[in-house]
Amino acid sequence: MIPIRSVVVSAVLLSKIESEIKLLLMKRVKGDYWCHVAGKVEEKEPASQAILREIKEETAIQPQRLFSADYIEQFYEPGLNVIEMIPAFVGFCAENQSVLLNHEHTEYRWCSLSEAKTLAIFSNQRKLYDFIWENFVLQQPIIHLEIT
Repeated sequence: MIPIRSVVVSAVLLSKIESEIKLLLMKRVKGDYWCHVAGKVEEKEPASQAILREIKEETAIQPQRLFSADYIEQFYEPGLNVIEMIPAFVGFCAENQSVLLNHEHTEYRWCSLSEAKTLAIFSNQRKLYDFIWENFVLQQPIIHLEIT
């Protein structure tokens, strides 16, 4: 049997950059690939608090609004022989949001959907970005998903 594990949260951050909605991708030091914010949940920490902490640690951003994306990232992690289940969140940031990266990343880009999908090497990242775009950019997010 393959264990199922859920100890990580993730977030796609959105900002209007020069009048166009874009999403934030960062290049990880470990692995040298582009990704969105993600990190481990600490003991007894609610997922929504964990992602706010991770966003602040990785980018120094405090989102203006935070939503559950109503989406679970999932993949098999061969080194650990586990199936990872990662609840995703969406953060709406200030217009022309500045970013201050921590030591985990070397660079960042505010990307259009097509740019993000070109940079993302994992198929599940591209699926997540499509889902976020369809449900949080092209239409108003469902208010019931907002984390207050």
